[in-house]
Amino acid sequence: MPTTPTLWRLHGDGRHVTPGQVVAPDERLTWPRTVGLGLQHVVAMFGATFLVPLLTHFSPATTLFFSAIGTALFLVITRNRLPSYLGSSFAFIAPILAATASGGKNLAVGGILVTGVVLAVVGAIVHRAGAGWINALMPPVVTGTIVALIGLNLAPAAWKNFKFAPSAATITLGVILLVTVLFKGILGRLSILVGVVLGYVVTWLGGNVLGWSTFGALDFKEVGKAKWLGFPEFTTPHFSWSLLGLFVPVVLVLIAENVGHVKSVAAMTGKDLDPLTGRALFADGVATTLAGIGGGSGTTTYAENIGVMAATRVYSTAAYWVAAAAAFVLSMSPKFGALIATIPGGVLGGATTMLYGMIGVLGARIWVQNKVDFSDPVHLASAAVPLVVAIANFDWKIGNLEFTGIALGAASALVIYHGMRWVERWRRTGQEPASPASVPLPDEGAGQ
Repeated sequence: MPTTPTLWRLHGDGRHVTPGQVVAPDERLTWPRTVGLGLQHVVAMFGATFLVPLLTHFSPATTLFFSAIGTALFLVITRNRLPSYLGSSFAFIAPILAATASGGKNLAVGGILVTGVVLAVVGAIVHRAGAGWINALMPPVVTGTIVALIGLNLAPAAWKNFKFAPSAATITLGVILLVTVLFKGILGRLSILVGVVLGYVVTWLGGNVLGWSTFGALDFKEVGKAKWLGFPEFTTPHFSWSLLGLFVPVVLVLIAENVGHVKSVAAMTGKDLDPLTGRALFADGVATTLAGIGGGSGTTTYAENIGVMAATRVYSTAAYWVAAAAAFVLSMSPKFGALIATIPGGVLGGATTMLYGMIGVLGARIWVQNKVDFSDPVHLASAAVPLVVAIANFDWKIGNLEFTGIALGAASALVIYHGMRWVERWRRTGQEPASPASVPLPDEGAGQ
């Protein structure tokens, strides 16, 4: 009698990971262990995923709702072969804040939707044509620069939150630093979440229990009013051509993050996952589009969850289905979302001081990992000018269109790199320069 096909094969006895091996995406451990691993993935993504809506004044419950749906769609589109959780992308923070300040939350949501559509189109093209052209368009020096400038552009926002309650912010930051250095396992990887939780508790004790004005009391009125069960609030997207330029660079960052995720998982599992790159980009684009339709934060693949997989050596997509289900259940509790929204600005200031700096350093890490040679004047200029443009937050208006630091920085990184390479080749050959797209680029590595 034929057996019923299953989505996942049992790895060994289902209770232990075979020494020297990993639990592959199409394998799983016993279901109780798989559920435990799935919940661990929820904890890993929790702090970072919730920071984005808190910083941008979006609904945490709505963000978690679309994060759960996006993760499930990602697994379906990648045919259950690429383990990933889709959480909030920090690349959206600056454009969301700028768009909200200029035209309101609805326009920021519209920008997220358009970003998702563009990313999905890129994914479809990559699926058909291959990922080689992405590596040519965005060599490591450009990718690292764009990632770094986003983190550094956000530095003033961290200081703004820090000033709300310097005492709470300092305690939060101190806890994050101590946890990072004292614990090397999963707890160390969750240092930002631990810092936010302890900073929150200290703020509550100081402000609500002891009445210290330096901390400020937390307001739980909205938590009391919120229902235990119910759908999260949704926001209708609006569109403005003048603000869409703010979101263009985010597409480049999402491409780099997704490509880096595919290569990281491939390296750790020993499987060739490059054919899934287009599907991964398309899936993240669809997830971000859905978030833009209803008012959630844009999504991306999460490095926090790669850390969990590296620590456990379990890459089973079954665990991510559990994580998506758990996140969906949590998103259906308005009271839970209201409680998350009470996290004070001072605590967020301490966390983002570390977080935004980490984003900036992540860009530098891309340079180091790919051995970018800064003695090459093209590399030096391609990083130096965009970083200053983003940190100083240059702006440029063309009619109703406005481009600010991140957009101008990302554009200048691409233009400077390819423009200087073009001139360099023309000078070397003494011939009329060909179109940059038609000239083969030197092999400088791939993305992250």
